[in-house]
Amino acid sequence: MNVLVVYCHPCADSFTAAVRDVVVAALHEGNHACHEIDLYGEKFDPVMSDAERRGYHDEATNLLPFAEHAARLLWAEMVVFVYPTWWYGLPAMLKGWLERVMVPGFAFKMPTAHRGSRPNLTNIRRLMVLTTCGATPLVSWVMGQPGRRTLLRGFRSVCHMRCRTSFLALYKMDSVSMAKRNRHLARVRQAVLGIPS
Repeated sequence: MNVLVVYCHPCADSFTAAVRDVVVAALHEGNHACHEIDLYGEKFDPVMSDAERRGYHDEATNLLPFAEHAARLLWAEMVVFVYPTWWYGLPAMLKGWLERVMVPGFAFKMPTAHRGSRPNLTNIRRLMVLTTCGATPLVSWVMGQPGRRTLLRGFRSVCHMRCRTSFLALYKMDSVSMAKRNRHLARVRQAVLGIPS
């Protein structure tokens, strides 16, 4: 399977980086083709400019700055997001990537008077979200888990209508033991090895 890993963390020695490394190694072990978008590594600019916002609906030009990322998304049959949950949601870098790359004409067809918006990335049939969170599962649930919803509902809405999703989080990230961290990495590895070819 063609798998695109979208990774977002500024620190090369973070636990999130360790999760990414396990994902990539397990993908290779499972004989999947893998590409990675490292948002901080590429110094992706998450800020939408005035001109970019004004040209957001111009389908002839709105994707020009992100042609390489678009090509990887069109190649992918599965996308794996690896990121830390900050303030109960996505890092600004990842949110900005969604806002700037998931544009009309590429990610979706704009709604009309007679039809709602329609997905364009129907090549993506599987979606996996891997995150860490400082809060407990209960507090995350009370807060509504906006990051999880943005990806498993929002991003999924531009994928194939039967896109399958999975979600794995390590909660209480700042206080869990190394043994629990290692067990989480083992769960991540097993989840990735379970992806069909």
